[in-house]
Formats: sequence, C-alpha cells, structure tokens
Amino acid sequence: MRPLQISPETAITLSKQLGVPLEQLMHMPQHILMQKIAELAKNQEAEAATKSDDASDSENS
Repeated sequence: MRPLQISPETAITLSKQLGVPLEQLMHMPQHILMQKIAELAKNQEAEAATKSDDASDSENS
C-alpha cells in the first residue's frame, strides 16, 4: 500500500487532531482515514452547537 497523497502540513494537522502518530497516519487505509475525519467533523459540529446553545441561554438570562 502506498502512503496517502496529502501535503505534509495536512498530515501534521490531522495527526494532532486525531491523536495518531504521523507515520501511522500516512500508512492508514484511505477509507479508515475518511471515517475518522467524518467522526472528527461530527464531534466539532456537536461542540459548536453546544457552545451556541450556551451563548443563547446566557443572553436570555
């Protein structure tokens, strides 16, 4: 299997956000990486929604 075709900057960013060593990330199957990225995006959306709900509650008080 050949390494992923992503830029070094993207690889470093993904490695940090996913908590996966860089070397492991570069040799990760593409479908698994896409699944992990989707989970990460879902979690970030949920956090953003929670923060906006908290901000709305603060304004109404």
